[in-house]
Amino acid sequence: MAQDSCSALEPYALRVLGDSMEPEFADGCVVIIDPGCVPRDGSYVVVEFAGDVFFRQLVFDGERRFLKPLNPKYGGFELTPPYTIRGGVVQRVGRRRAQRKHYQ
Repeated sequence: MAQDSCSALEPYALRVLGDSMEPEFADGCVVIIDPGCVPRDGSYVVVEFAGDVFFRQLVFDGERRFLKPLNPKYGGFELTPPYTIRGGVVQRVGRRRAQRKHYQ
């Protein structure tokens, strides 16, 4: 049977919109998201929260979880249930080899 879409556990690509994650992730860059990765303190994640989808750095503070932009122009916020972590960044893709970077 042919399958027209990705499995929920297959990695997928997203284009970064905006400058909230600069300088590490510039507006327009492409990141590879792995839905199966286990998020850790400091991971870059895609999170569905309060009717929106966010790409931010996940920060642990004891039992509390925060989403933090890398650009200091923007403020972070605490994640409170319900929220869904849709995956973590495993690679930043670039046209040049020097622009590519892998994450754990």
